Amino acid sequence: MNDGNNNPIIKKTLQFSLDIIEYCEKLDSVGKYVISKQLLRSATSIGANVHEAQNPSSKNDFIHKIKIAAKEVEETKYWLYLCEHSKNYPFEEKLNIQILEISKIIYKILSTSISTK
Repeated sequence: MNDGNNNPIIKKTLQFSLDIIEYCEKLDSVGKYVISKQLLRSATSIGANVHEAQNPSSKNDFIHKIKIAAKEVEETKYWLYLCEHSKNYPFEEKLNIQILEISKIIYKILSTSISTK
């Protein structure tokens, strides 16, 4: 597996996924199972789609995978927003910082890929 040494988006999505796993374990430990499951799925899907995009069958396939990652970014932002603003939820601000960085990179990749299509 590509560990992201030369690719910032791979590196950032891998680290984000690991941090999300840890955060979701904290949510589970305080009984917040429903949000934890949703967040875990959407957040780790970002990295999975970015990884899949590294070996596309075509430029359109690459763009499609990055678009899916972008959709998962938006869903993840939603779940993080709920966690941050709900009473009795632990929250880690570093996750917001990470998802914003990932979002900027993914949208830049997407716009560049579409404009050079």
